[in-house]
Amino acid sequence: MTDTLYDAVIVGGGTAGLSAAQMLGRAGRRTLVIDAGAPRNRFAAHMHGVLGHDGRPPAELLALGRAEAESYGVEVIDGVVQRLDDADDTIAVRYDGGTVAARGIVLTTGVVDDLPDIPGLREQWGRSVLHCPYCHGFEVGGQRLGVLATSPASLHQMELIRQWSDDVTAFTAAAGPLDGAVTERMRARGIRIVDSPVTALRTDDDRLIAAVTADGAEHPIDALFTAPTPHLQLDIAAGLDLAVSDQPGEGLRVDMRGATSHPRVFAAGNVVAPFGNVPLAMGQGSMAGAGLNAALVMDDAERALASLARG
Repeated sequence: MTDTLYDAVIVGGGTAGLSAAQMLGRAGRRTLVIDAGAPRNRFAAHMHGVLGHDGRPPAELLALGRAEAESYGVEVIDGVVQRLDDADDTIAVRYDGGTVAARGIVLTTGVVDDLPDIPGLREQWGRSVLHCPYCHGFEVGGQRLGVLATSPASLHQMELIRQWSDDVTAFTAAAGPLDGAVTERMRARGIRIVDSPVTALRTDDDRLIAAVTADGAEHPIDALFTAPTPHLQLDIAAGLDLAVSDQPGEGLRVDMRGATSHPRVFAAGNVVAPFGNVPLAMGQGSMAGAGLNAALVMDDAERALASLARG
């Protein structure tokens, strides 16, 4: 597949990418999805808070999404995009299977989660070490829950988790010294505060049972919530000079249509909203697909006018 021209190439075949593909396919656009096969939620056995799909395995949803997109003529291939470059009135998409050209791009490359470097934590990620209480809180509700701070911003997560259990231990070392009012509010809600750093997680039969702190204490917990540091995957688009937000918790700058600072590039999903969930990615992907189609409609009109003027 070399030097083939597509109306749209979507980089990333997760929830956002396939939602964009579905919209573009239904609009009759020649569309290609290139998927590296590493969705952010691949570590979780089930999704929650996804209307109509509550409890469904993430991989199953993606398989359904692929089939739906393909039914509208969208091509989906497994591959890794290596570089995106401006090429006259198209964008050259170089991937491990060759090079194609696209009139427009939808970036849905997501993020990579940088997890705390604590023995035992990565092995339990997506199982008993969790991030989003709206996604997984119900399933561990009423159990012994821990919250591991990764920055001062974790204070909100610590108080939020209290909604799902009366038994909450907050490991606050990475949050720094707590303000007196914050400490008082947390203790009023029955949240235990542990300021000694967590050095390891203990498991029994692959089940989390405790967090070990630097002072040698063991704190019984059944699940641990923490906020990883998300890193945008934008190296492939370095030459496109895309504007990135400088606000915490935000990614690529886009408008309500999903349009980036580049006229031929739209974006959706976690690369735009690093802390967004599956329903948000779906909505953003659909909008980005429709937004790119609208841009292509305008481009079609301009080309037709230019052709008419040439006689």
